[in-house]
Amino acid sequence: MNITIDGIRYEIKKNITILQACKDAGINIPTLCHDERLNPFSSCRLCLVEVEGTKNPVTSCSTIARDNMVVNTKSKDVIKARRDVLNLIISNHPMECLTCDKSGNCKLQDYSYEYGVVEGTFKGAKRAPKTDTSNPFYDYDARKCILCGLCVRVCDELQGTSAIGLENRGFDAVVTTPYNEGLINSKCVSCGNCVSVCPVGALSPKKQKYRYWETKKIRTTCSYCGVGCQMDLVVKGDKVVDVEPAKDALNNGLLCVKGKFAYKFINHPDRLKTPLIKRNGRFEEATWDEAYRYIRKKVNELKPEYGADSFAGLTSARCTNEENYLFQKLFRAVIGTNNVDHCARL
Repeated sequence: MNITIDGIRYEIKKNITILQACKDAGINIPTLCHDERLNPFSSCRLCLVEVEGTKNPVTSCSTIARDNMVVNTKSKDVIKARRDVLNLIISNHPMECLTCDKSGNCKLQDYSYEYGVVEGTFKGAKRAPKTDTSNPFYDYDARKCILCGLCVRVCDELQGTSAIGLENRGFDAVVTTPYNEGLINSKCVSCGNCVSVCPVGALSPKKQKYRYWETKKIRTTCSYCGVGCQMDLVVKGDKVVDVEPAKDALNNGLLCVKGKFAYKFINHPDRLKTPLIKRNGRFEEATWDEAYRYIRKKVNELKPEYGADSFAGLTSARCTNEENYLFQKLFRAVIGTNNVDHCARL
């Protein structure tokens, strides 16, 4: 199909939204509630665009593009509508950017800067829902919640836990657990996927304090099981201070509680960082090359005298499936024994 966006004609696929068509054309549309993995929700209203022939602006995240549609994403009315949406949100949002952990990585902060919204002009009562700090891994500051619904939908549609939901309507709307019993008493499995998608500072991990501009990200593979989930280690100086799931990977931007929160062993003083070789009855640190040479030497010495079945290999569920495959191949095809086992639990 063909579509005209901001005066330029593009060829697009069928059955895609206006938002996706704009993204494919390299045109940025602001969103706070959209996630391509989830069903459209249209709650934030920030992705409004004008469509020729319609009376009012439409939400681009939920409107399917039609052949020969004419779309305007930058008109004065569209810009004003987005600015009004931000004004409404900011008017009911605690202005704690100087102390908020999300500062520098907050979409609301970025869009307010882009559209020149300095402060909310709507005065009066503000929502004052309760904060939930009962979960051992993350906190929910309901005052900062913009009710985008991302956390609820990720928990329901992707994680499949449905531990939280939106309760009440309008001014009294809030994200909460059934019967308001708190996260610690809910079905929450502490996967932290709600934390990963929160566009503001409402959901934040209980972590070492840092600013995002002080950090760098390093892509790695989670070491807790053989699935091979990809994640980005958030590193400040020489320490890992947070973990974020990689969206463009086989785990589709999701992690479990271990991958998301159980990273502090990396900096633990008792962690083994090198192979150990027992010499004179005591384990001593060695390099990997020393360890490999030692293993090869022992195999070559002992196999002719005692046979291949005198060897056994024990590997770990923390290795990837590919690494475990290579390990058993080494023992079966090279050493010549089927004495290979694997710990079934962590």
